[in-house]
Parts: sequence; C-alpha cells; structure tokens
Amino acid sequence: MKEHLTLLEAFNETPNPVTGHGKREVSVLTAAFREIEDTLASDIYGTGKVIEEFEAKMAKVLGKEAAVFFPSGTMAQQIALRIWCDRQQLKRVAYHPLCHLEIHEQDGLKELHHIEPILLADKDRLIRLEDVVNLEQDISCLLLELPQREIGGQLPEYAELEAISSYCHKKGIKLHLDGARLLESLPYYGRTAAEVCGLFDSVYISVYKGIGGIAGAVLAGDKEVMEESKIWKRRHGGDLVSLYPYILTADYYFGLREQRMGQYYEEAKELAAYFNACPRVSTLPEVPVTNMFHVHFSLPQEQLEPLLITVYEETGIGLISSLRESGSGTCFNEVTIGDRYAALPKERLKEAFRLLQEGLSR
Repeated sequence: MKEHLTLLEAFNETPNPVTGHGKREVSVLTAAFREIEDTLASDIYGTGKVIEEFEAKMAKVLGKEAAVFFPSGTMAQQIALRIWCDRQQLKRVAYHPLCHLEIHEQDGLKELHHIEPILLADKDRLIRLEDVVNLEQDISCLLLELPQREIGGQLPEYAELEAISSYCHKKGIKLHLDGARLLESLPYYGRTAAEVCGLFDSVYISVYKGIGGIAGAVLAGDKEVMEESKIWKRRHGGDLVSLYPYILTADYYFGLREQRMGQYYEEAKELAAYFNACPRVSTLPEVPVTNMFHVHFSLPQEQLEPLLITVYEETGIGLISSLRESGSGTCFNEVTIGDRYAALPKERLKEAFRLLQEGLSR
C-alpha cells in the first residue's frame, strides 16, 4: 500500500471506480455542447427559446401546467414553501428531521422567510400517514422527500403516498415533493413521473444528481404558482443574465439517462448483495429501492480504510470513496449507482469483494 494515500485518492486512482457517472470534469459540458449550433441564442434573464422550451418539456414530463428552471434546488424549495405559506397565511410547514432544508441550508427557510418547521417522525424512519394525522399544530404545507436520502434512500409504499396526499388535500394542506432524485424512484414504483407528481401540489427535481448535469433544478406546479415563483427567483438573485450552460447540459443528460434509471436500480440491488455477503457489513435498505443505499461497517474507520485501499490497489476496483463515523467503532458510506457500474469487469469486482471478505474475517 502506498504510504499516506487517502481513501479518496486511492479511489480516484483506480481504473474502475464503482459509483457514479464519472468525474465531474469539463467534458461534462463539452459532450453536451458537441451538437449544439454555435448560433443558438442564449436565454436572457429567464426568457428565450433555450429556457422556455426546456421548462415546457419538464412540465410535460412532470405532469404539471408549468415549470421554472432554478440555479439551485435550495432556492427552488424555499420559494415553493414561501409561496404556499403566503397563500395559506400561515408560516408553518412540516417535514422530516433529516430534510435538506433542516440540515444542509444554514437555516435559510427560517432566516430568510421566517417560516417555522415542524419536524415529523423519528429521524431513522419515513414519515407515515399517522404522523400527519396526529399533527398538533396547523401547517400550510407538508414536504415529502422521495427518496429519503439521509436514511439510505428509503421510499414509502405508493399506497401510503396516496393516503397522505388524499388526507392533505382533504384538510387543505399543500403537499410539496422534494424529488431531487424522483427519476431514480420511478422503477420501484412502476409509475411515470407525472403519475407520482399528480399526488403533489408542487414538485422539485434536481438536474445534476441522477441526471448528471452541471447544476440546477426544476420547480413545477400550477401556472399561476410558477409565475409567482419567477418573481421570488428574481428576488433571490436567481435570474442570472444567462443559464444556458446549465440548461443545455441538463437537457442533454436527461435525454441520455432518463431511461437508464431502471438499469441503475437493478445494479444497485446487485451491488448491495455483494456488500451484504461480507462479514460486519450491512446495507440500508437491505434491498435498495432506488439506485442509492448506505453501507454500514461494524469496524472503526481507521481500521477499514487501509483494508479498502489494499483491495483497490490489488484489484483496480474502487468500491467507495469516503467513510463517515456513525457511532463507536462503526462507520458508513452512501453509494450511488450510475453509468460506471455497467462497464466494470465483473470478475475483478468479485475478486475485490473476495479480498474484502477475507480482510473483514480476520
């Protein structure tokens, strides 16, 4: 083993990394622009053919009247919740304790919009209908994340989603979908994006996660609400003079990968089975429901990393790029399957897991 090599460095040096689509290099942009005419006019402050055609396309995919392209999902979701709170004249919403707005956005919803969040359910499980029914305070909007990333990409059963949607609409509660990875959820549900989105009043999807674009997000819903979101987008400084590099790459990779989500899902289940066959290793969920899952190791990070690096160097297979401590003597990692997995030499992959099993058995 090379001295002082970090796990991430070892992973990046392997000829066959297991996860993701590939390195985020300038080629992500150049590949998308290869067939774009040089004379295509850019969008200007949210108008023009480039942005309007893509927004119309996404609205159709998501089954909504209109859609708006945003430079970030953080901006899009805060704006969606602000609009629902203003319309309901109640600045209170509910979401999961590990919601992105709660743990990754520096309290933007509270500090910028003065909206009070109610945290529903235990942090280690999904929101259920009973959690919504038993709410003790009135709320304007309920946010559901599909899949729930921070607990391994878990998904509620579709019947549960339908029941929550029906209850919210009956009670006048707006339902917003954090669908950053919505497309990745569709193979498990066996539904179209429009069918799932039909349960929600507003929907956000990312165009750089599973889709693999550079950055950006789409917010979709009723036309009147989307027009209002454009005003808030300007207020947030999101109406850059041009967003076309993000939009054109999003459009390109959406077309490239929309139909691959089922493949990624099946490959995730295959990879999880390899991990679960190892001693002191388990995945959450045990059988993935999307192309992502968490891998948990009953071993301290400082003991596991040298073993993984040795496996990488001997096989050329990079299993995971980083580890996070999850408790005393345990650690975990998030795994996401993309284009890379299909190209792996499977015999080398099996050898990597054989060596990992041997190392973990000692």
